[in-house]
Amino acid sequence: MTVHDLHKAPRVNTPDVAFPARPRPAIPAHVIETDAEAIRIAHQLAEEFAKDAALRDRESLLPLAELDAFSQSGLWGITVPKAYGGAGVSYVTLTEVIKIISAADPSLGQIPQNHLAIVEHIVADGTDEQKRFLFGEVLRGVRFGNAFSEAASRVVTEFETKLTKSGDDYVVNGRKFYATGALLAHIVPIVAVDAQGQPHLAFADRDAPGLTIVNDWSSFGQRTTASGTVIVDNVRVPAERVLPAHRAFDRPTAAGPISQIIQGAVDTGIAKGTIVDTIAFVRTTARPWVDSGQSKAWEDHFTIAAIGDLEIRLHAAEAILEKAARLIDAALIAPDEQTVAEAAVATAEAKVLSTEVAIQAANKLFELGGARSTLAAHGLDRHWRNARTHTLHDPVRWKYFHVGDYYLNGIKPARHPWL
Repeated sequence: MTVHDLHKAPRVNTPDVAFPARPRPAIPAHVIETDAEAIRIAHQLAEEFAKDAALRDRESLLPLAELDAFSQSGLWGITVPKAYGGAGVSYVTLTEVIKIISAADPSLGQIPQNHLAIVEHIVADGTDEQKRFLFGEVLRGVRFGNAFSEAASRVVTEFETKLTKSGDDYVVNGRKFYATGALLAHIVPIVAVDAQGQPHLAFADRDAPGLTIVNDWSSFGQRTTASGTVIVDNVRVPAERVLPAHRAFDRPTAAGPISQIIQGAVDTGIAKGTIVDTIAFVRTTARPWVDSGQSKAWEDHFTIAAIGDLEIRLHAAEAILEKAARLIDAALIAPDEQTVAEAAVATAEAKVLSTEVAIQAANKLFELGGARSTLAAHGLDRHWRNARTHTLHDPVRWKYFHVGDYYLNGIKPARHPWL
């Protein structure tokens, strides 16, 4: 367990305080070799991360030590292909890892989402030289952040950040928000469009001149992701560190489903962690309702049935999440219009079920726990805030449409990072 000096601990949403770049790992990260090892290490970390999760949320503490432990464990490098020194684990394993971590602390579960999605972009479209360099960095424990979304654009797929050729380098200019992981990253991949409007990933060092990360994340949920603002002012990036991200969506690839399934794993983890805390509270603290005729809350017939309903819904979300991950693995082996569409549709289904069970579990926690479950001392409100915040990442109402259009009309989903 991390020891916190609450008077000195760095916090989220202190935009007037300059936060220095995190030093690169002095010691190379552990390199995980198998799927089973990845799952085992995730459980070990989750046990530690859970201990202070409520404290970090309540005090908005940046998870510095926890994030270092997470990336140094080797879990941020498990999808690096075996040909480049990684374990090349399945996406079934990856989603399980994210679910395990998110059940303990969903902010920590969300922070590597963009890092992991970017690893797959490198696999799909990086040159061999880029793969050797960037994967080598990842396996040493270097963390990628995220400078992707823009708060001022009309829709999420429109980018105003510009990429301009300048001699042997590129120059990037723009402003980003929802920059999960950037504040505590070592390298910040920036999505910027070239003269033809095509999006690229420009891998800038966190301390590059002109790159400013503002610690201004003020959401009521997922507080310690520090998903604030990135200001990009004439940041120079070598040409060999610029990757054509658009190519992943110009042809059938699993890039979209991969980005989405990690989000679904976070939501499933939120649901699982919430249900665990609900059961613990009902067993130890909640009171039975007077009309039940019972002496313990856990003997109340309606409470028992409600827990059964939550577990069934959680197991359904977990099952479709695993199915979607298997279809992603299949699409990576044989990518074509059909295999990618199947992966995208199943991932959309997983997003629907994981969103619904996360929010329902958070609501039921207070219904079953009673008024005393809302007391600040218990810190249980973080479950609802995290569920409500993270499930807004992309609208589930459109998942129903894409799934229905596929099965009713044979229309394959569009290809972009939100499908």
